[in-house]
Amino acid sequence: MSETQGPGPSTEELQALQAAEEAKADPSLDELEPAAIEVPEGGAEPEEPFEKLAAQARRLSPERARAVVEALLFLSEKPLIVEEVRVATGLDPARVRKALDEISGTFREGVSGIVLHEVAGGWQLRTSPDTSDFARRFLRVKPQRLTRAALETLAIVAYRQPVTRPEVEEIRGVDSGAVMKALLERRLLKILGKKEEPGRPILYGTTREFLEFFALKDLASLPTLREFHELSEEHREIVEKEAPAEVPSLQGLVAELADPNLRAALEKGREEGDQALEELERAIDRADVSSRSVKSVLDPEPPPAEGVQEGKP
Repeated sequence: MSETQGPGPSTEELQALQAAEEAKADPSLDELEPAAIEVPEGGAEPEEPFEKLAAQARRLSPERARAVVEALLFLSEKPLIVEEVRVATGLDPARVRKALDEISGTFREGVSGIVLHEVAGGWQLRTSPDTSDFARRFLRVKPQRLTRAALETLAIVAYRQPVTRPEVEEIRGVDSGAVMKALLERRLLKILGKKEEPGRPILYGTTREFLEFFALKDLASLPTLREFHELSEEHREIVEKEAPAEVPSLQGLVAELADPNLRAALEKGREEGDQALEELERAIDRADVSSRSVKSVLDPEPPPAEGVQEGKP
């Protein structure tokens, strides 16, 4: 049985080998210095004035302006703000925002594999959550996950910032130094300054990368405490899907509590508990009366002294 051979050379490697062979075939090339075939930076064409660029942008059709903005979104590695688009294209901010609205309508979740998100005060093209599994498999990367301690610390800082490390540890109840250091290295937290109090503790806050990581437009986009307690139907389905098999579903639990027989049994149990509590209170009262009677027999009060009326000296 012959051994299995690995993959053959790529097209680029074959072209490089062919060029090397051709160079060897003409030994006269070894005596020549390679010529400069790239234009040096100083010889590049000067950037045209912004006024001229803006005049050209005003003549662009809405479709062409949208195409220009779409190209910049594709090239940008970070969220792109309206001002950056204006400086690069000369388009008015109003036309840029209109183009962004149209692009977001095209690249939206559930329809396109690429979604336009408004994050960290700017706009960015991202892969749709529906295709995340395929994208990670293609790129051979693992999803970025945070530990429970990191999420707790981030949540406290996000809602209480600017906040000090002792304040975070007071809420969590454990030392958070190592977690906060890791979040600083991940650029999810940053130092805002020092608090004006004895010891001058350092103040921490969230970063732009924090907004990008969680796909948030700004800190005002964070869910409120009321929203935490009001789970939508979609969230309930997610909870039930991820819940273990032995844990009863939320719908089953609600249906069970809505059973009239179960409700009657609970009401009966509550009434029996109330009766038992009342009986216990009466027994305690009887025990107190008996205790006072026994005490009066075993330890009678001494009679008042002669010549002294009770209650008077």
